[in-house]
Amino acid sequence: MKENFFEIGAKFDDGWSSDNKASSKSKALEVKEPSKHNLVFAKEKRRGKVVTVIKGFCLQDSELKKLLKELKSSLGCGGTIKNDTIELQGEVYSKVKDELVKRSFRVKN
Repeated sequence: MKENFFEIGAKFDDGWSSDNKASSKSKALEVKEPSKHNLVFAKEKRRGKVVTVIKGFCLQDSELKKLLKELKSSLGCGGTIKNDTIELQGEVYSKVKDELVKRSFRVKN
């Protein structure tokens, strides 16, 4: 990463750091079984397209990637993982909810 020669704005001597400096990714995640999850759905518009966002997963990264791959395959849509949330292309709320209930996840309405 390139080192900054100067910072514009406040001084960061008080323990604060700027956004473009090295970020620490500390992740204290308690892994839970699927029936203990409280999944929350959100619908967002990005560049005129609808994206279904699912938050509240308490899984390891490998398990979350595996779940995303299975959901994309069964729903026939694209998707990604960002900050422990799954983002799926399109308005697929009811289909995703059915798939997650089949896998014994608890879904909030």
